[in-house]
Amino acid sequence: MTATLDRATATAIAPTQNPDVAATRRRWAGFAAVLAAMIMNILDSTIVNVAAPSIQHDLHTSASALEWVAAAYTLAIAVGLLTGGRLGDRYGRKRMLMVGLTGFVLGSTACAFAWSPSSLIAARVVQGLAAALLTPQTFGLIRDIFPPDQIGKAFAAFGPVIGLSTVAGPVVAGLLIEADPLGTGWRSLFLINLPLGAFALALGSRVLPSGAGNRSVRLDAVGTALMAAVSFLIVFPLVDGRAQGWPAWIFAVLAAAVPVLAVFAVQQRRRIRRGATPLVELSVLAKRSYVSGVGFTLVFFGSIVGFGLTVGLFLQLGLGFSALKAGLYTAALAVGAFFGSGVGAWAATNLGRPILHIGLAIMAAGTLTLLVSVHEAGAVPGAAALLPGLAIYGLGMGMIFVPLFSIITGEIEDHEVGSASGLLEALQQLGASLGVAVLATLFFSRFAPERGGPAAAAAAGRHIGAIEATLSVSLVLLAAAFAIGWLLPRRARTEV
Repeated sequence: MTATLDRATATAIAPTQNPDVAATRRRWAGFAAVLAAMIMNILDSTIVNVAAPSIQHDLHTSASALEWVAAAYTLAIAVGLLTGGRLGDRYGRKRMLMVGLTGFVLGSTACAFAWSPSSLIAARVVQGLAAALLTPQTFGLIRDIFPPDQIGKAFAAFGPVIGLSTVAGPVVAGLLIEADPLGTGWRSLFLINLPLGAFALALGSRVLPSGAGNRSVRLDAVGTALMAAVSFLIVFPLVDGRAQGWPAWIFAVLAAAVPVLAVFAVQQRRRIRRGATPLVELSVLAKRSYVSGVGFTLVFFGSIVGFGLTVGLFLQLGLGFSALKAGLYTAALAVGAFFGSGVGAWAATNLGRPILHIGLAIMAAGTLTLLVSVHEAGAVPGAAALLPGLAIYGLGMGMIFVPLFSIITGEIEDHEVGSASGLLEALQQLGASLGVAVLATLFFSRFAPERGGPAAAAAAGRHIGAIEATLSVSLVLLAAAFAIGWLLPRRARTEV
């Protein structure tokens, strides 16, 4: 009888003692922590699209300040990404992920308790810098967690979860603002990061693999500061120019980006001559295909991020939609992108560059559909006028997302891949800031002239003229991306 009980007990506890089972559980727990960090970044990168009108009403925010609430986040990521990956290499990916998560939670808390537009913008900068620190660590940690024969399973789960988070983001944002938990309104969109961040921190600190890092990796603080200056000198005039009345000094600030960029190039060459690691491998800028890819990235991401923000503003400020209703409408973009990304994943290796042109053509078709439908529907376009164009646009956008970076880096040498990929990710965020600056400035200039306001503009039907002007410029940007696309490599890299 005792022997039988002993065997039964051994059988019952065997799974917990099996090192393979324990290791598998630990891997997937670490994966969950990494995934939570990525979900927070995704939610906060698009949160302003739904929350912008509520923020503007509550904090009495000007149009330019509202643009900065969106642009400050992406601009901070653009600057921080250039060193975020290097910090992970030097000090260890887990340590930098933990630091980034802590900064993101603190930045989100500051956003939730912001008392003025300037305090919210400053908190968004903190969020963006923290996101720039944690984002580069995620893919490296996944490779550290899983053995080669299981990495495919991890990334197979990673893609759909991220895709569904993108789809659900606008809807969740709308639900939270509509529900107004404890009277927090738009602030709840930032407060939701606190439990997510606490979960990722608590779990990640226990199960993620620790690494000492490589202290021989040298950081380039001067190069980072110069790139931050260049980015700010470009974005600031475009965001604040209209509010300032386009004085001469605004154009002088914009022009000052050129000499600062030249100083950055000289500084990078000097680092290379000294044998120090440059912030950007200048050899990649000698490749026409890659430089064309840089231009494509700036135009493409500027177009889609500016498009998303202005559509959200149009739905709420122009048509008077609630945050939830606007979130449901803009979710059509994400749903289309979710299905389009499946096509893009197949086309990356099977089709190559042509998928970019197909995707852009579909995006243009969606933009035209939306433009014509809004024009014909009059002052109050409904679901039939708005949803088809948004879904078509999203479908084409999704086709481009997955294969884009691997196609742009198709002619990059192996030793240049890290620098080329990091620069592209940073320029993606810079392009997003430029898109917000250009398209949102255009929207507000047509929507709410200085003597009036949103209510007066809507009453006068200016909201239709504003969105039509924005959609027309979006078509021009798509056409520019289509032309640049012919200069990109025909085939994608098999691994980036």
